[in-house]
Amino acid sequence: MSKLHLVFGGRVSDPQTLDFTDLKALDIVGLFPDYASAEKAWRAAAQRTVDDAEMKYVVVHLHRLLEPDPALNQGG
Repeated sequence: MSKLHLVFGGRVSDPQTLDFTDLKALDIVGLFPDYASAEKAWRAAAQRTVDDAEMKYVVVHLHRLLEPDPALNQGG
């Protein structure tokens, strides 16, 4: 199974958070089958907006959401 990764970005209220201000205006860069290709796309997108402190791009490890670690679900 591929380890899916999502790369997206948008305006944030504070560059130290992930509080995106306008969810309708998110820039969905794409889905990627591995971290290396996702990181390459993330770097390219982030570089395009490097002068805009309110823009932030992230890599989401979708495979971790689809197959959560069973050890984390114990005891609760």
